[in-house]
Order: sequence, then structure tokens, then C-alpha cells
Amino acid sequence: MSSYDYEGSEEVKQESSMIAKYAAVELLVPIDMYLSAGVHIGTYSSNKYIEKYVFRVRNDGLYILDVRKIDERIRVAARFIARYEPQKVVAVGGKPYSFRPVEMFARFTGAKAVLGRFIPGTFTNPYLTTYVEPEIVIISDPRVDTQALTEAIEMGIPTVAFVSTDTKPSGIDLIIPGNNKGRKSLALLYYLLTRQVLRERGLLAPNQDLGVSVEEFETKLTTVV
Repeated sequence: MSSYDYEGSEEVKQESSMIAKYAAVELLVPIDMYLSAGVHIGTYSSNKYIEKYVFRVRNDGLYILDVRKIDERIRVAARFIARYEPQKVVAVGGKPYSFRPVEMFARFTGAKAVLGRFIPGTFTNPYLTTYVEPEIVIISDPRVDTQALTEAIEMGIPTVAFVSTDTKPSGIDLIIPGNNKGRKSLALLYYLLTRQVLRERGLLAPNQDLGVSVEEFETKLTTVV
């Protein structure tokens, strides 16, 4: 995993205080891997529900999330998700950067992926060809995947969601704080969640990796010629 080519090395330098604080803490991956992927990068606004996950506010007003708490919540979410039968888990990704991570999560864990535009009624209208009956729903970004979240709440389906500092977590049962907008961040978040779910199910040993790199979870940028 150390061979993963990160673009955010400057973020590692900037967050030296977090590195110093958690250098001896056992995380799911080394802290510099979290920081280089930008998992800790929030937005320029926050709310009272997310403040407990904030490490600091930069001089420019950008909120920085606490990597230790991100790590803890991934573990908690994985234990929660692992209780459900794989085919009853639905992961939703409405924006392009979430397509590949969600697809890979579904491939490895046996969940169903719902990508792109979420068809209204997918969780509520059994007459639709797209209708599914999940027992738990994973939301990539509540600000984008609003229809899926609304229908899950309406149907009483438990929800797990990746939330940034500007997200209002109303109706979400279990939040995972993190940068849910970045391409590399979403790849690492879903990679770790996937691996941890499989560990919780006993399909991977406690220290065993997936067998593929984080890069495989990353949406590839297309070059226009």
C-alpha cells in the first residue's frame, strides 16, 4: 500500500501536529496515508453535529477533520454493516467520483451498487424495475444522494453515510466523517470500509489486506484530446 502514488504530500507536511499526536496510535493505515489522500479535508463551514469530529480550523477558515475519529468511525460502521446479509446491503453513489469506490465495495462485499441518478421510488415503489429492498443503505454524500436518503428514512431503513463538515446528518443513523468530495479520499474511505467489513465477517484475517491496491478503488480521470 505504500506504493500508492499520492498527490497530497503537501497536506502531510501541513498536518504535522496531527502526525505528532497520533504517531504511536494504531490506525487502519498509516496516518500519512490518510493525510495524503485528503481524507481529513473538510469545508469552510461546519455545524454543531460535526464539530466533535473536527481537529482544528486552519487560518484560512478550512475545517480539518480528526483522522483518529475517522478511523474509529470506519471500524464502528464496518461492525454495523457486517451484521447484515451481503445482498441486503445497498451502497449509493450519485456523483462520478463515487462510482468506482461504490462499485468495488459492492464487488468485494456482495452488496448492491446503485450508481448515478437515483430513480425515485427505488426503495418505495415495488412496481419499478429498479426496486430493491435493502436492510441497510450506505450513502456516499447526503448532499448529493438526497433522494436515496429520503426514501431510506421513509422506509425505516438504517443508513450509514460519509459526511463532511458542512453536512447536516439529519436522519442518518451512523456517520463516518471524512472528505466525501475528493477522488482519492473516497477511494481510501471505501477501500478501508470494504476491508474492515470483510474482516468483521471473518472473511479476512484481522491484519489481512484485500489483495488489490487502493488505486483500484479510485475513479480514473479521463483525458480529453
